[in-house]
Amino acid sequence: MSNLLRIFLSAAAGLALLASAPAYAQMDGEVEGAMTAGAVGEQADGYLGFVRAPSSTLKAKVDAINIKRREGYTRIAQSKNVPIEAFAASIGCKTLGSLQSGRAYSVARGAWAVKSGAPIALPDQCG
Repeated sequence: MSNLLRIFLSAAAGLALLASAPAYAQMDGEVEGAMTAGAVGEQADGYLGFVRAPSSTLKAKVDAINIKRREGYTRIAQSKNVPIEAFAASIGCKTLGSLQSGRAYSVARGAWAVKSGAPIALPDQCG
């Protein structure tokens, strides 16, 4: 089995685990509101990012979510013996593939768009 295929299969299994993990799925009202307003969005690297400069409170909350995501990615990637960054990116691909319309996203660092009804043109790393 190729390394890339192994990473994507691990990501599929990991996504199910992470989606049920409170640390990954839990977002408070301020972060959810910022995502709805397009100030915070999902990135292809598997983490949340800022479309525009956040307040210090929002930044702290998003940073905390990203830390929890990294902890989850690390745990699963190590158990599957795959690189953490590759695993995180594969989760990012899955997340972008199922992103709600109206949400901000980035497939290239710093380049933001808003999800319309059409599928997102995913980066090559997503296969």
